[in-house]
Amino acid sequence: MNYRTLGNTDLKISEISFGCMSLGHNQQENDRIINYAIDHGINFFDTADLYQKGLNEQSVGKAIKSKRKDIVLSSKVGNVWNDDGQSWHWDASKKHIMQGIEGSLSRLQTDYIDLYQLHGGTIDDPIDETIEAFERLKQQGKIKYYGISSIRPNVIREYVKRSNIVSVMMQYSLLDRRPEEAALELLKSNQISVLARGSLAKGLLAGKPPATYLDHTTEAVNQMQGELLKIAGAEENGYNAALQFVLNNPAVASAVVGLRTMEQLQQILAYKANAAEADVDALKKIFTPQKYTAHR
Repeated sequence: MNYRTLGNTDLKISEISFGCMSLGHNQQENDRIINYAIDHGINFFDTADLYQKGLNEQSVGKAIKSKRKDIVLSSKVGNVWNDDGQSWHWDASKKHIMQGIEGSLSRLQTDYIDLYQLHGGTIDDPIDETIEAFERLKQQGKIKYYGISSIRPNVIREYVKRSNIVSVMMQYSLLDRRPEEAALELLKSNQISVLARGSLAKGLLAGKPPATYLDHTTEAVNQMQGELLKIAGAEENGYNAALQFVLNNPAVASAVVGLRTMEQLQQILAYKANAAEADVDALKKIFTPQKYTAHR
């Protein structure tokens, strides 16, 4: 496993990281897959208080407890479940963030979080107040660093200008190249790392049957999948080349892959950066870039 520096921090994180959102409710199985990942070089684990109403954090906390110092732990805050248990609302206030960290620390069974992220964000948020909350948590030693999880260019620009974020988590893949137009170069030039989620586009770049994705029709996805396999080789279902495309961008520190089963994990652990530069260029011609149409 290769490791990259997260932003301008002293943290080295695995270039393939573990997105915990997809974990199930079997604690024994979660323990097994998470510890297998750690033993095989993955050291960055990302969860959120939103996932499974906090049960995801609890499960991750139990699984990593004996290896806490060996990993870089990330969680997120900002979404609040409503009383109906079926929906949630957004709260980026200082009060909520200062309260949210306490719940996350308790569920994760740790006294600090390496990377605490705002789980979204809008241009209408009290951004200075939000930043103040994260800075306060750093001073208290409850978090080491903070970042945001956002695809909105206008929000990202404000945090780049006004805060000390070290990362932005955003959707980025061959099927979603929007970050190239508005965000990647900006973040790279400010030593802010990209944590790329959705790099396999819900599995469409890893062998799943074609389906619509963003503004791509099923037919277009099917055609692009075929071209991907011609370049990548059918035996690997395209996932290797898809990950390499994302990691080939110098702004990206890690591809955060959602994992649920041992089979998925073992496939991802087999990743090798072996596509030639010419192949990456060919992929760029097939999977043409898009632009953000909102929140600019």
